[in-house]
Amino acid sequence: MFKDVQFANPDFFWLLLLLPLAALWYFFKRKEQTPSLKISSIKGFSTQGFLPKLKPLLFLLRLLALAAIIVAIARPQTKDVSTRTKTTKGIDIVMAIDVSSSMLARDLKPNRLAALKKVAADFIRKRPNDRIGLVAYAGEGYTKTPITSDKSIVLSSLREITYGQLNDGTAIGMGLATSVNRLKESKAISKIIILLTDGVNNSGFIEPQTAADLAIEYDIKTYTIGLGTNGNALSPVAYNADGSFRYGMRQVEIDEELLKDIAKVTGGKYFRATNNEKLEEIYDEINKLEKTEIEEFKYTRYEEKFRPWILLAGVLLLLEWILRNTLFRSFI
Repeated sequence: MFKDVQFANPDFFWLLLLLPLAALWYFFKRKEQTPSLKISSIKGFSTQGFLPKLKPLLFLLRLLALAAIIVAIARPQTKDVSTRTKTTKGIDIVMAIDVSSSMLARDLKPNRLAALKKVAADFIRKRPNDRIGLVAYAGEGYTKTPITSDKSIVLSSLREITYGQLNDGTAIGMGLATSVNRLKESKAISKIIILLTDGVNNSGFIEPQTAADLAIEYDIKTYTIGLGTNGNALSPVAYNADGSFRYGMRQVEIDEELLKDIAKVTGGKYFRATNNEKLEEIYDEINKLEKTEIEEFKYTRYEEKFRPWILLAGVLLLLEWILRNTLFRSFI
């Protein structure tokens, strides 16, 4: 009966303490409420039967009616809360992903590119209110997915990114410039690029510094991530006769100074990911740094439930009145 019910005026329940007091008063005063006649003997009088013993039922009905009235004035009600959210500050994000052959190195498990795709997918799912685009780059760069709010498209495109779609190499400037090109027309209040690489700039016809200047011009913040362990990593070094890669140990070379400079001049931050766990932590930190402001509106609808209690009290009082003036009339 009281499931999901709350009371607007619960203080009125203190009145229920009066009911036991009323019951005690009735117990001690009930005999005084009926006129008495003292006689020396009741021999010759017939007993009135069992009905007079039920007279306290009338008082009980009054108590129950009073209890129902108290519950009614406490205002039982149910509450239905609906919410609506409004994005007050949207963020447009482009993720620039290095897809050069060195991204197949196995210092991250199962390799750098696969580890990145997994972590990037989790990051995308955590940004339901932002638009996200993908840029892939190696010896050159191209837009894999323009910025969109449809996360299913972005996640599908991310899964499709593999090595071999571009000429090998690491064109950091091309990757950054392509990302800027996707964001320069954006009307979002905040625009950011997450640029990840595991090497040094050795390809492309746009210098990284030039691309960084473009990011500054369009007020685009850039977070840079250097991916790779410290020291040597098991990396592709040659092709086998069947076209597969031959792996060998190779020195990990990341132009950290360049990545730090790009992040600094654009207002971003540089991170170094040496393993899977660190990569996850970096994307979690970026997720916390770049928060979308959400305004939430709550609408509450109350449904009053006091009417059945008033009706119950009325029925009990009516029943008490009918019994008092019919069945128990001779004993009152």
